[in-house]
Amino acid sequence: LIGPDGAGKTTLFRIIATLLLADKGEVALNGNDVKADYRSLRDTIGYMPGRFSLYTDLSVEENLHFFATLFHTSIEANYDQIKEIYTQLEPFKTRRAGALSGGMKQKLALCCALIHKPSILLLDEPTTGVDPVSRKEFWDMLERLKEQGMTIVVSTPYMDEAARCDRMALMLNGKILNEGTPDELTRAFPYPLWLLRCTDVNKTLGIVRSFAGLGNCFSFGDSLHLWFADGVDRSDALKVFLKSKQVEVDYLEPMNPSIEDYFILLCTQHLT
Repeated sequence: LIGPDGAGKTTLFRIIATLLLADKGEVALNGNDVKADYRSLRDTIGYMPGRFSLYTDLSVEENLHFFATLFHTSIEANYDQIKEIYTQLEPFKTRRAGALSGGMKQKLALCCALIHKPSILLLDEPTTGVDPVSRKEFWDMLERLKEQGMTIVVSTPYMDEAARCDRMALMLNGKILNEGTPDELTRAFPYPLWLLRCTDVNKTLGIVRSFAGLGNCFSFGDSLHLWFADGVDRSDALKVFLKSKQVEVDYLEPMNPSIEDYFILLCTQHLT
C-alpha cells in the first residue's frame, strides 16, 4: 500500500487485523470474514503497527515471552520461526525495549509479530525512521519469509521498497486509485514523460507551469518531470519559451516514468 499521510492505510490495516470495525464493505482473509471469524483469524495474523507499541519497561526476552503466551505458545516452540532475526537480539535480551536502537526495536517488533507462526503478516510502515542498512536487512528478511509461503501486506513511503513487492495498491483519501504489479503501474502512465534539468528548479517550476501546452510538471530533487497536454511533443516550443524567460536549459529529454510519477498523476486527476 502506497499513499500519503491520512490516505487510510493504517485504518485499513486495523480493519484487516480485526482491531477495528469498518463502517461499510467487507473484508475476508483466506475466505474468512474479519467480523464473523475474528477469533480464529487472529491466530493466523501477525501485526506490526507503525508506532513502536511493545512494552518499553520490559526486556527484549520478556516482551517476546509475553506475546508468545498470548497465543498459547513459547519462544522455544517457535524458535525456528524467529531464529534468523532473534539471534541478532539475543546479546541484548536482558536490555529494556525502550533502550534499543531504532533498528533493534524494529527487529523485536517483527519477532513478536512472528512468534505464533502467522500465515499473514501485516506491516504498517515498518522501516520509517530506520537507517538504510537496517532497512535493507529488514526487507531481505521479508523476502525469505515470503519464500517460506507467508503472505505479507506492507505499507511504505519508500518507492524502492514498494518495487520489491509482487503487487502494489496506490491509495488516496480512503480509496484505491489503482493496483497491479510494479511493471503494470509504470506502464499505465499515459503520456511520454520528460526530464528537465536547469539552474534554478524552484523558479523554473512556476515558469514551466505557465507554458500553454503543458500537461503538468513536478519537481523531483534537482530536476523537473513533465508531460505535455494530449501527449504531444512540444519540447522544442518549451525550450524557446524558457529561453524567452531567461531560463538556461541544461537537459530536456524523454525519460521512463516511475511509480511515483504515476501516483502523482493519479492524485492530481483525483483531486481536480
